[in-house]
Amino acid sequence: MSSDVELPAGVRPAPAAAKVRAYVRLAKLDIIDYYLALPVALTLLLATGQRLSPGTVLTLVLFGLGELCVIASSVAFDDVTGYRDGSDAANYGPDAPRRRLARKPLLAGTLTPTEAIRFGWAAAVAGALLWAGATAVAPHQATWTLILAAACLVTAVQYSWGLKISYRGWQEVFLCGFGVGMVLVPYGLLSASLSGFAVVQAVLFGAGPMLFGLYSNTHDIEGDARVGRPTVAVLTSPRGNAAFITAMTLAQVGFVVWSAAAGVAPWWFPLAMLPMIALRGTELDIAFRRRDILLARRTAIRNHRATVVLLCAVNLALPLLPGTTP
Repeated sequence: MSSDVELPAGVRPAPAAAKVRAYVRLAKLDIIDYYLALPVALTLLLATGQRLSPGTVLTLVLFGLGELCVIASSVAFDDVTGYRDGSDAANYGPDAPRRRLARKPLLAGTLTPTEAIRFGWAAAVAGALLWAGATAVAPHQATWTLILAAACLVTAVQYSWGLKISYRGWQEVFLCGFGVGMVLVPYGLLSASLSGFAVVQAVLFGAGPMLFGLYSNTHDIEGDARVGRPTVAVLTSPRGNAAFITAMTLAQVGFVVWSAAAGVAPWWFPLAMLPMIALRGTELDIAFRRRDILLARRTAIRNHRATVVLLCAVNLALPLLPGTTP
């Protein structure tokens, strides 16, 4: 379907309060996982001895509000595309009670595609302006930071719209890369230099959304294949997809161990991350032994949030314990 669809017969336009709730659901404000990049970036800065000046706080606030708008734009356009090509109906239909159909206001009939598109563009413009404001007041404007911020903005808006990069085989790369950017951009705006340990933490953070996205894609194979969305889950066999998810999980664990062995992270960093490592094993067990993909996804989301807590704790402990500082 390429044209807007009217509300079903007998469905009245929603009152103002219901519209607001529908837009909140369209923006997926309850999915906080990328926003957790800010605490990671902030604690990395505190570990270097940097104090919270008014300029630092203003930069973080503007960047955080801009991030909220950019993500809201991305998910709004993703919902429009998923509604029009039928993939959301296919992916949510069988499991509507478990996946909360109300989170898809176009499917629920509480918003029209035109309303969602207008919201998406308004959020994209607001996000760009807020990020420009954060850059203007930030103490540092390194070229790499500006390029990375621009890349995050463009790819987020184009994730399922315009270039549709998630329909070109780049979905998994984006899910990880955007998370990396959400840590490094605010860190770069507030720090005069980029440390290897900051990059390590950004990669570990970005791996979280990618991993729970892989479980989502495993569940959504039928709908994604129908519309030609070439995720790894669609392109490979069930065994190949399981092997890929396992490999990405082990790669995250291996990256933690390597960072300490290479001297990029403190020697005790793998010990601090042991809870994350154990939880990653639980995800694999739930997904491929118990064969409950949606539960594995929820477990992966909780693990990502636990990982953020661990990274923040590591950063706060860095000035107190022996090892490298960011």
